[in-house]
Amino acid sequence: MGSTEDLDYPQVILQYSSGFLVSKVLFTACELGVFDLLLESGEPLSSDAIAAHLGTSTTGMERLVDACVGLKLLAVELTEEGALYRNTEISNIYLTKSSPKSQCHTMMYYSNTVYLCWHYLADAVREGRNQYERAFGISSKDIFEAMYRSEEEMVKFMAGQNSVWSICGKDVLAAFDLSPFTQIYDLGGGGGALAQECVSLYPNSTVTIYDLPKVVQVAKEQFIPPEEHRITFHEGDFFNDSIPEAELYILSKILHDWDDDKCRQLLSKVYKACKPGGAVLLVESLLNEDKSGPLETQLYSMNMLVQTEGKERTAAEYSKLLEAAGFGEIQVKRTGKLYDAVLGRK
Repeated sequence: MGSTEDLDYPQVILQYSSGFLVSKVLFTACELGVFDLLLESGEPLSSDAIAAHLGTSTTGMERLVDACVGLKLLAVELTEEGALYRNTEISNIYLTKSSPKSQCHTMMYYSNTVYLCWHYLADAVREGRNQYERAFGISSKDIFEAMYRSEEEMVKFMAGQNSVWSICGKDVLAAFDLSPFTQIYDLGGGGGALAQECVSLYPNSTVTIYDLPKVVQVAKEQFIPPEEHRITFHEGDFFNDSIPEAELYILSKILHDWDDDKCRQLLSKVYKACKPGGAVLLVESLLNEDKSGPLETQLYSMNMLVQTEGKERTAAEYSKLLEAAGFGEIQVKRTGKLYDAVLGRK
């Protein structure tokens, strides 16, 4: 890396300050269906043709697809008929709704929910609390009542979480050999994508998704095929209701929603329910021990501020929470991807 004198600081600051423009270009192209249309067409299209198919202005669409070219989400070819646009491989895989690795649901959740909460980031920093009341005019005393404020919003959130595990699930589940654990509870398992990855990777295991009744109902109806008998459901609120006995408990992106006291409360309940020799697997995005990065995790922690009661933590901080609950033999594995794994044993 070059010296600080090599950096063009004004340029860097301008790039950082315009980062939200990049996000909105991506969100808008997904929302309007640009990538889906180009995949379905089977051939490159002009911006006028894209605009006509999607019912937009020609001038607006031309600027949007050109910006997507700049972001390497589209490729352009100049022909005698004019500029023709096609998807890049990245867009075909991650930004088309029909792809098994599609992140479109995540994009829409970020655009329509997360983005609005971030508008009040300065207020969140001043007050130290989430911003659902300002963003949506609803109480945030129960954060999941706020997050699941309508069935449509809940389904959108669950689909977004599922899409994340379609690309990250195997990495966190293979970080440790979980094959000795055949009776698994996925606490807050939502739409069940991680549970599906788990029974695929460990075919001798059964996974019970423990979540709120309305979440379980949607998971059964929309996300988990009825023929998948290795996945079952348990309706309840794991803070207020009992947690059944199991060999392994998975808490994926759960503890980062809550403050330390709530985390200790939940982990203590899990420890008491856990069979001797059993374990708990935490799936979280880990901060460096000096909290100097990774940048993605630092930004996730800011998102926890505007949306939840929690924060992202270091491996040492999660280990301390596990030890306080009684767990030992704590192991940490960084996957090199978005999410890491921490295993504690009873």
